[in-house]
Amino acid sequence: MIQVKSLYKSFEDKDVLLDINATFNQGKTNLIIGQSGSGKTVFIKCLVGLLKPTKGQILYDNRDFLSMSKNEKKLLRREMGMIFQSAALFDSLSVLENVMFPLDMFSNDTLRDRTRRAQFCLDRVNLLDAQKKFPGEISGGMQKRVAIARAIALNPKYLFCDEPNSGLDPKTSLLIDELIHDITTEYDMTTIINTHDMNSVMGIGESIIYIYQGRKEWEGTKDEIFTATNKRLNDFIFASDLLKKVRNEEINDISANDVDL
Repeated sequence: MIQVKSLYKSFEDKDVLLDINATFNQGKTNLIIGQSGSGKTVFIKCLVGLLKPTKGQILYDNRDFLSMSKNEKKLLRREMGMIFQSAALFDSLSVLENVMFPLDMFSNDTLRDRTRRAQFCLDRVNLLDAQKKFPGEISGGMQKRVAIARAIALNPKYLFCDEPNSGLDPKTSLLIDELIHDITTEYDMTTIINTHDMNSVMGIGESIIYIYQGRKEWEGTKDEIFTATNKRLNDFIFASDLLKKVRNEEINDISANDVDL
């Protein structure tokens, strides 16, 4: 579990995050949503230590991240996995070597054991047959799956995903969503996903926070989002006519059930 308490972040005289409070639960897919420029990318960078908050607390299972020493933070980062917006694979390394990279950096296991672990992770994302290929030889969706395999190589407790579906077609995006959700449940990780993809929100949004101009404006689940009364959230979520239609159908179903009762 990750807890955020009264988190602020400013750049010179510009306030980007304002009094953010949130709890990201273990074994759940926790989503951060909001318009471009809302502060959600700065938020996730603060969570992983790429940016230092102006003030506030970030607690990893009751361990205060911001008060840790440099060495303590380094040890905690070994418990983190990260999936970047671009797969961020090394073009000069094979698929297997990419997945082995964090193992080579942080594990004291033998080469044989590191290789077996990397192959296990590739098999988990159905890419073992591609282990000898290079990133330029596989599709964008396959690259994202390699990135997932690399992210779980060290068996992390915390998984961070920055726009994992960026640039992917809807079918592949659905596959990536399901894979992240399944791995989160299987490994009982605390997973945080920064996304614009409304299909992800409706598909795997077990816990969602909506950020608007640096403030947390709403919190709930994918089911609760249909009946949310926050106007800014509704304008963001139901921008498309299709989603508006789905929402209206959900509300009508709820009303009909109330009448039946």
